[in-house]
Parts: sequence; C-alpha cells; structure tokens
Amino acid sequence: MMLLIVFGASFMAYNLQAFSSDPLSQFSESTAENKDYLMGRTVRELHLDVPPPLRYFIWFRGVVAALWGQFDLGLTRDHHSVLEAIGLAIPTTFRLVITSTVLAIVLGITIGMVTAIRQYSRFDYVMTFISFLLFSLPVFWVAVLLKEYMAIGFNDFLATAEIPIGYLIAFSLIGGFIMAGIIGGDRKRFLTVFGGVSVGLGVLLELLSLTHWFINPGLGIVGVGVLALGFAVIVTQLSTGLDNRKSLMASLGGAVIVIAAYYPLQLLMTAESTFLSIVAVFAITCLLSAVIGYFVSDVDRRINIRSAVLTAFLATLPIILDRFMREFSEYMGSDAINYRPVPTISQSNDLLSEDQLKNFWISGLDGIMHLVLPTVALTLISFAGYVRFSRGSLLEVLNMDYIRTARAKGLTERTVIVRHAMRNAMLPLTTILVNDFAGVLGGAIITEGVFGWKGMGSLFNQALNSYDLNLFMGVFIITATLTVIANLVADLLFGVVDPRIRIRK
Repeated sequence: MMLLIVFGASFMAYNLQAFSSDPLSQFSESTAENKDYLMGRTVRELHLDVPPPLRYFIWFRGVVAALWGQFDLGLTRDHHSVLEAIGLAIPTTFRLVITSTVLAIVLGITIGMVTAIRQYSRFDYVMTFISFLLFSLPVFWVAVLLKEYMAIGFNDFLATAEIPIGYLIAFSLIGGFIMAGIIGGDRKRFLTVFGGVSVGLGVLLELLSLTHWFINPGLGIVGVGVLALGFAVIVTQLSTGLDNRKSLMASLGGAVIVIAAYYPLQLLMTAESTFLSIVAVFAITCLLSAVIGYFVSDVDRRINIRSAVLTAFLATLPIILDRFMREFSEYMGSDAINYRPVPTISQSNDLLSEDQLKNFWISGLDGIMHLVLPTVALTLISFAGYVRFSRGSLLEVLNMDYIRTARAKGLTERTVIVRHAMRNAMLPLTTILVNDFAGVLGGAIITEGVFGWKGMGSLFNQALNSYDLNLFMGVFIITATLTVIANLVADLLFGVVDPRIRIRK
C-alpha cells in the first residue's frame, strides 16, 4: 500500500506540474538565429513530444532501476545530476531544520503540558496568548525582525557589551514574571518569586555587563557544576520524585562525575578534535554515571542507572557549550568576522582562514552562529503549534475516569501526571511528531530564501521557477517516501507508547 500511495502521488504530481508549465515559453520572445534549433533540442532532451502521462513512465524507469542498483532521477535543466543536487541539499536542510524541530518539540510539549496542569493560571493565560500570537505570525516577517534585533542590534551591542539600564530592567522583570508563572501559587507566593527572581536576574545581568562576559563568554567549572546539580534535581523530580533518596543520590552522583571530569575531559577537546571526540566525551560521563547508579542500591537499579545516565548526558552538554564559548573571542576578532559574529545571510563564512577551518571548535562555532537566526525563526513558529496540541491532549486525558481512579487510590499528583496522564497524552502527538521529522528533508522554502541557505526548500523553489520537472520530481519522490514511512513508524510507535495497542496477525 505504501508503494502504491507513492506511485499514485508521484504520478499525479508529475502530470500536474507537466501540464501547468511550459519549458518552451522562454523562447517566445527570443530573437536568436538558432531559436528553432534550441527549441528542438529542448523538446528532445525533455521528451516534450511525449504526452505527460506517458512521459512519467520514462522518468519512473529510473526510480524502478533502484531495484538493481541503478537509481537515477535524471538531469536538471543545466545538465547536472538530480541525485547529486539533492545529495548536496539534504545535509544543509537537515542541519537547518532538525535543530529547530527538536527545540520546538521539547519546549512546546513541555510548556503545553505545564499549562494544562495549571489550567486557567496566569502562566496558562500568558502562554496561550504568546502561542496564538506566534502561530499567526508569518515566518518571513519574524525573520526580518530577527535580522534587525538579534543580528544587527546584537552585533552593535557587542561594541561595548554593556546592557543599557532600560533593557536590564525589562529583561529582569520578564524573567521574574515567567518564573513566577511557572512556579505558580497564591498571590503572595507569586509576588515573592517574581521579586526574588527579578532582583537576582538583574544582579546577574549587571555582573555580566560589568565583566564584559558577552565578549569573553564561558561557564567554567562553577557554571557547569551549578547546571549539573540543577539537572540532577530536575531529572529526579520528573522520574521518581525527590522523596526517592536512592534515585536522587544516583542523579547527584552522575552530576558529581561530570564536575570531576571537567578538567580531564579538556584533553579530548583540542583544536584537532572531531565529532567522535564529542561522542567519546558523552560516552565517558554516561558510562561512569551508570556505574554509580548501579552501586547506589540493589533495589530499582534500572531506575537509578537511568537517572544517573540522563543526568550525566544533560550535564555534559554545558561542558561542550563551554568549550565552544571559549573560542568565541578569537572567532569574533578574526578578519573574517570583524566583531560582528551573528550573520544575517548564508550558511557559512567563506573568508575564514585555512587554519581556522581546521580548528574543530572555531569552524563549528561558525556553523552554530549561522544557524542561530533561521533556527530561532523556525522554532518560534513551530513551538506555538506544539504548545496548543500538547495542552489540549493532556487536558483531555486528565478528565478521563482512570485518572480520577488513580487519584482516588492515593497516588501522588506527580505519579498521576508523569506515569499515567503524560504517556497517554503522547498518543495523538505521536503522528504529528513523526510526520514533522519526515518533513524536515522537505525543506523550509521561505526560511531558506530569507537567510540565503541552499537546501531542499531552495532546490524545490528553483525547480518550480525554472520548470525543471526532473528536479521537482526528485525532491517530491523523496519527501513522499519519507511521509509514508513516517506514518508507518507512527503506527508502530503507538504500540510502544500504549501497551494496550498490539498488532494482530
């Protein structure tokens, strides 16, 4: 059925595009002496003398040839291989969209479920307003605002790296309001949290401003340690609850392992590092933490190991981030960057020296800086949808009878929410999540165009504008195939998420 769907969809798309485009229209106003020859050559190359329904099978022959290892999608209008063009575009699109998709999913589902748990609270009202606002904004307008304020404005700010008092107060108040909304409580508690967080955040921002931290950023072992211990508490609370002392000890043990390994791990993170070096760093911290979790207690070892490993994984991320941050000053001061590190266009800086490109951390930092604006733009737009979907899904589950039964049996609210409600709330989200990942390789046409990226979206747009049917179908067949596979994966995941669902023979 999947093969039949892909065949039918590709047949319809081919014919719709073939009937709606005319590759010979470019010659209508031509005054070239060899006009007739050029038109005849175009007819022969594109088989325009064959009706589109039959011409489709000429193209489809190359797809079927994949069965004996000769997969061929034809040539583009400028006589380049469609497979090669797609092969160059897929990594670019994957690098652009996968980060924003993961961020949107994690943040959107997390905030959506928090708003469902605290329905009709201040936080719920604020996030509902923000999500509807972001959902209604066009991505190209968001991209222009990001270019103006996150790129041009931030680059100008780095000239002095001092936060104006007005911005400092605004950021502090916004941060305090968000944290007070997340924590919740009565009015007294809300105002207490709001005031404490606002003052603390204001002092921190002023300290960062005075020390010019934005020019020479870094976390150091202190920053990594604070984040590691914070991750340990969060993981334990979500997994088993802070009242489970063994699980808390396992998580704290994982955090301590990461803190203790901070300086030894620097030996693996040299200028000649590779992606495998990053994998090795995570492998070391996670394996050592698994050992800690194993020996904490002989009861619930699986839970203890899981808590320790997850804490170690999350706590290792700041170590990698810290290593990138320590290269920021050198990167920003290079002639290619000239103290304006946030680019507004392109996917890489071609002016970096050969030595800088060989430095894993500087070349990686350049890629990250080029990812910032398009990633934020796509995340903001996608995030809003996930907030609404996850909120509605969890609210529906929380009103079901088995949730009332779980509460009546005396289970804690954390157990009811995490163990029962959230898992079942993920069922309707599973299809959306899997299909969004499949759509990653379909490209982001508008975002890629605004920021000058050459990915699948730009390739698809190029195919439409140049009446390049082979290129159009190359992008389409890959996207269609991934979509039907994603639906199959979603069906299989239902059985994983909900044990009640099983596939019958």
